[in-house]
Amino acid sequence: MRAKSKRFISLTVLLLLLFVGTGIIFISLRDNIVFFYSPTEITKKEISQNETFRVGGIVLDGSIEKEVIIKDNKKLEKISFTITDQKTNIEVSYIGILPDLFSAGKGVVAEGKLSPDFTFKADKVLAKHDENYIPPEIKDSLFSDGSTK
Repeated sequence: MRAKSKRFISLTVLLLLLFVGTGIIFISLRDNIVFFYSPTEITKKEISQNETFRVGGIVLDGSIEKEVIIKDNKKLEKISFTITDQKTNIEVSYIGILPDLFSAGKGVVAEGKLSPDFTFKADKVLAKHDENYIPPEIKDSLFSDGSTK
């Protein structure tokens, strides 16, 4: 076999292994991908109740309600609040401890699933880390109407 043929076969095998490896990585990571939506996008998309995703926006002033519940002989705090993107609101329900920076009028990202009654059942709640920080996705959806807040 000539050197040119060996080089061609080696390159072909290398590319094939690269494609197979990339495919395996994407297939294994597929279950770990979590999509991000604004409340407005959630109302426009058909999202399955089994699909885990993130919703982000601003916590609506006056919407935070807390109650103590007992689950498995443990006292837990159930928190309900509303996330808004200034166009659409979505009710969020969360059982657990909220981040210290969580408060009304501040940015928040919640990860969980949508219930049949269109309430978002959050498994995780993430508060923004800086006084003036707004994630780019939220900023785009908040100010897409041309306002410069």
